[in-house]
Amino acid sequence: MKISRFYPFVFSLLCFLTHVGVNAQSETLFLWPDKVPGEVPGEVAEEAGETRGGILRISNVSKPSLTIFPANPESANGTSILVCPGGGYNILAYEHEGSAICEWLNSLGVTGFLLKYRVPRRKNRLKHEVPLQDAQRAIGLIRHNAKKWKVDPNRLGILGFSAGGNLSVMALTSHQVRSYPKVDEADQASCRPDFGILIYPAYLVDRKKRDKLLPEIKVSKDTPPCFFAHTGDDGVPAEGSVLMYLELEKLGVEGNELHVYPFGGHGYGMRPSDHPVSSWPSRAESWMGSMGWLKK
Repeated sequence: MKISRFYPFVFSLLCFLTHVGVNAQSETLFLWPDKVPGEVPGEVAEEAGETRGGILRISNVSKPSLTIFPANPESANGTSILVCPGGGYNILAYEHEGSAICEWLNSLGVTGFLLKYRVPRRKNRLKHEVPLQDAQRAIGLIRHNAKKWKVDPNRLGILGFSAGGNLSVMALTSHQVRSYPKVDEADQASCRPDFGILIYPAYLVDRKKRDKLLPEIKVSKDTPPCFFAHTGDDGVPAEGSVLMYLELEKLGVEGNELHVYPFGGHGYGMRPSDHPVSSWPSRAESWMGSMGWLKK
């Protein structure tokens, strides 16, 4: 019997223990109870992971999952956030844009939900199409299990980095219709996040023109308020964050906050540096506090 047959399970278990953290209350579950919508057997290789340049990179995700990082009951405020790591829709930067973020949220009394969405991009499908199914499904699951997981179904945000920021934007602006046939009772719950935290979100504007949001970014009066952090020297244009912020303001969506820093590049997550952009977690915490998300 070949060991390779058990590799996906062993790898997932190691990621859970090593990078998610050993927490007796933690729970990981697959998003879909049966078949994953639109998946073609054998289209992607077995799930794998490697650390390169200090970054844990998970690839070939075909069975998306959700890992719960529960806040300490003594400090929990009922707010929860779905965390979407970046990786160009090709891999997932699962630690510094994932599990580390959930641990930070726990320090604020917020329950973190780490989304392992499907990568890489599927053939003949929009880059965000398959991940959006996973994000919408995850939001429904969180609301459906709100009592069990001790969170408020009306205080559920989404936080994303780079491609995960793009996925968050799509979830924030495409919640009117589910992107897959409903599966069970969890899909009866709303898939609209209550707020968004967007850190260097990608694919919002054309990299050359940078003068308007791409057609699939459909901001409306019903788009939830958002916090943005970006840098001017990022290869992913900061104009995407600026234009989405301005569109929200123009449409009368209240409570948005935008930070554009001069330096810092891309992909830093929460890693400290000499640049002021490293203060974005404190700014996001202040914003969440001002919006009431951190009150018990």
